[in-house]
Amino acid sequence: MPEQPLKLLFVCTVNHMRSATAHEIYRDDPRFEVQSAGTSGLARQVLTPELLAWADAVVVMEKHHRQHIRKHFPEVYRQKRIVCLYLPDDYLYMEPQLVTALRERVEDVYRRGLLR
Repeated sequence: MPEQPLKLLFVCTVNHMRSATAHEIYRDDPRFEVQSAGTSGLARQVLTPELLAWADAVVVMEKHHRQHIRKHFPEVYRQKRIVCLYLPDDYLYMEPQLVTALRERVEDVYRRGLLR
């Protein structure tokens, strides 16, 4: 029986550039089901307890996104695997350098078993 896809939630600040790009490049990957959200109230999709509960693993772009989850969703923080990619907010949506950086970093943490 095939393995169930891993549910990944990509998180950045406003869900317009980094997390939205990650969502787009991994949306058709059979290994994953993906969603994306932002920590800001101005985000396209605001981070919610329901999204966090849905995810098997949360992939944040910067340390302050992990800190936001710890502060605002402490129960989830203790129960979820949260991985930081250390990707600064220096890119545009689907910018080739961002796509490359996301693929390299997500594949690295996946290979190392940090998402399971």
